[in-house]
Amino acid sequence: MPESLRRIVSGETAIVTAVTASGEIGRRLRDMGLSPGTEIKILGRAPLKDPVSIRLKNYTLTLRNNEADFIMVERVVA
Repeated sequence: MPESLRRIVSGETAIVTAVTASGEIGRRLRDMGLSPGTEIKILGRAPLKDPVSIRLKNYTLTLRNNEADFIMVERVVA
């Protein structure tokens, strides 16, 4: 069942199912490679849980939680 990227914990892997943002922020997130079908791994979070660092397509990306809320993912069960 899809859930927000914000709810995924460090070390977990997930697949992007949708980007729910529209307009400029939605375009920017998709331009950064966050499109449906993309596998991501949560590398870690800052001490106050914001921002979140993720690994996708051989690079590291850091997002604020308010941006992560627009990214729907499904956890990959190992």
